[in-house]
Amino acid sequence: MTPARLAKYKATLACRQLDLTIITDQVNKTQNIAALIRTCDAVGVHSAHVVTPVEGFREHKRTARGSQQWVNLVAHNNIVSALTTAKQQGMQLVSAHFSDQAVDYRELDYTLPTALILGAEKHGVSPAAVAESDHQVVIPMLGMVHSFNVSVAAAIILLEAQRQRDLQGSYNRPQLLGLEYQQTLFRWCHPKVADFCHRHSLAYPTMEVDGGIVNLNQWYASANQDQVILQGRDPSHMITNLGAN
Repeated sequence: MTPARLAKYKATLACRQLDLTIITDQVNKTQNIAALIRTCDAVGVHSAHVVTPVEGFREHKRTARGSQQWVNLVAHNNIVSALTTAKQQGMQLVSAHFSDQAVDYRELDYTLPTALILGAEKHGVSPAAVAESDHQVVIPMLGMVHSFNVSVAAAIILLEAQRQRDLQGSYNRPQLLGLEYQQTLFRWCHPKVADFCHRHSLAYPTMEVDGGIVNLNQWYASANQDQVILQGRDPSHMITNLGAN
């Protein structure tokens, strides 16, 4: 872990917005999900809510997965679960949905806690999500086509949210604090160790100020003594792999 890399992680986390998110409503193309997550990372969204489509996800061979390690993905079995979570967090629900009630997306105040609901291109936002929405927004278009790709539409709206929040100074007031900040920083710095901890239900080891892990070998030995099952892997080999981030 270089000092520059650690500084980049900390600066990025300092800008993360806990009160800005997206909810995908039956978006089933994995390349669209990947593009949405990439945009979320770009505008500082900390967590994104993904509703599993009834027919499942359609895999795409060129889907980029790199951005998913920087944005927390919260999976939901249905749209009601995602909407309820956002409501409990005090967010306004904004559907990207063409209707007589929809307004220009630039008219809304995105400095308020906001969950942007995005539907699949063929069917759009579901009636259930529209009914629960506080606002419906559209992106004015002057051409013959009626809509943007869902990932493009999300980028346009989220960049407006970023613009408004930047003007208000939201990115200068860290929202990600305490234990969640520490755990997120650890996952970013040491993804292999974090994954090992998740698989074996272990607490993360202590991280040093410079980003290193305090006594990694000793921590591993202690974990092994606590009957962590390594599925036949050689402990010394595992230690080497865990430390290589």
